[in-house]
Amino acid sequence: MDLRPYAARDEAVVVRLWHETKLHAYPYLATEQAYTLGTDTAFFREHVADCSTIWLAVEGGETVGFIALQGSYIDRLYVHPNGQRAGVGTALLDKAKALSPEGLTLHTHQQNISGCAFYERHGFVPGDYGISAPPESAPDVLYRWRP
Repeated sequence: MDLRPYAARDEAVVVRLWHETKLHAYPYLATEQAYTLGTDTAFFREHVADCSTIWLAVEGGETVGFIALQGSYIDRLYVHPNGQRAGVGTALLDKAKALSPEGLTLHTHQQNISGCAFYERHGFVPGDYGISAPPESAPDVLYRWRP
């Protein structure tokens, strides 16, 4: 598996991976289930691609995951369901840790049990519990990693 920086030519592949993974990961979020590939593409262009440093995990020529960083904040970390539990997420987190050796933060949904367990296995500690911004308005948790 290789990690490489995102390029504009990767948009369609990354958005499709993100869209498919969200459908799988968030069955409890009606808002995420309702988004189309088109709405996700528009959101990605406006709120992710232009304001994040994005790294892709590529295996066998296929993008299997990505991480979007805004400074030391992990805005998004997604691994396609077919690539999960194979070290992809760990490799992406290790990249983020190398880029932000002073520490990282992220939010995830409290109902994202597998995501919470993943972050905790990698040294992230849950902190503040709250509610995500609308339109989700779902219980979330802030995780922190400090070296």
